[in-house]
Amino acid sequence: MRPLIKYIIMKVFFLIITYFVALIIMFILPRAVPGNPVQQLIAGLSTGATSPELLSQYEQALVRAFELDKPWHVQFLNFIMRSFSGDLGISASSYGESVRALIARHLPWTLVLLVPANIVSWFIGNYIGAIAGYKRGSAMEKASILVGIIFSQIPYYWLAMTLIYVFAISLRILPPGSAYDPTLKPSLTIEFVASMLRHYILPFLSLLIPAIGGWIISMRVLASMELGSPYIQFSDSIGVRDKVLFKYVLRNSMLPQVTGLGIQLGFVLAGQIITEQLFNYPGMGILLARALGTRDYPLIQGVFMILIATILLANLIVDFIYVLIDPRIRLGYRTA
Repeated sequence: MRPLIKYIIMKVFFLIITYFVALIIMFILPRAVPGNPVQQLIAGLSTGATSPELLSQYEQALVRAFELDKPWHVQFLNFIMRSFSGDLGISASSYGESVRALIARHLPWTLVLLVPANIVSWFIGNYIGAIAGYKRGSAMEKASILVGIIFSQIPYYWLAMTLIYVFAISLRILPPGSAYDPTLKPSLTIEFVASMLRHYILPFLSLLIPAIGGWIISMRVLASMELGSPYIQFSDSIGVRDKVLFKYVLRNSMLPQVTGLGIQLGFVLAGQIITEQLFNYPGMGILLARALGTRDYPLIQGVFMILIATILLANLIVDFIYVLIDPRIRLGYRTA
């Protein structure tokens, strides 16, 4: 068997084991905390005029519906078996709506917000950081370090509140929150798209700016280290053009950054809980916060099941990208 194929098979095998171990931990942790979603629902109903007898009957029915009367291992096996058919269960906090429907409604908003913010910040930050690292001692490097440190140390939630205060409250040129005007219905009309873009600017900037700073700092360090490599020093001594040298410095310094981007994109499905709450943005962050706050076991399980799979898949894809962009890895497999 070829070494590269053997590596891929072993990688997938360990990822599958890791996935199921993570699912078991995810399944146990919410249940290890006192309370359950049924108790949360009954506590909310007990403040009304519902009789204790009716509440008791309703509680027993909910316990059976969510299988809380069964052992944990039976609940876990049933959850796994149903998930193979796409059934992630019924949410306890959303009046019986399916978990799959809730995720399908909130996930697109998170993807639209976080994926572009991560990718744009990655390209901008890495390019500026690479130039700063390549031009050591220059004014460009000093300015980039200053900008990178300031941007990377800004708490994104503080930046979000500042943007809301300046642009939504003081200047009143952008809306303070939500994903679109509540008087509109989601559609492909010009009016709705324009409204969505206006609501999109502030949460996008609150995520973009701190991320750019982090990429600048890390890439500047990596590029500076790469300049000390023997192949760069030899190429410089024989008069290779700066443009060519910078290309190789950028490409070889980017390998750890590819890993970082893959990990960040893997966590995208969890959303940005604080940012989405500050802007009342209907993404996965708000959904996950609500699930954790109400002990909604089916919703927690459904969100984390997809999240864990995405993180592991992102790591697998990053490993394959390494093989494509780093010839040293390809040659290593050929000679193994």
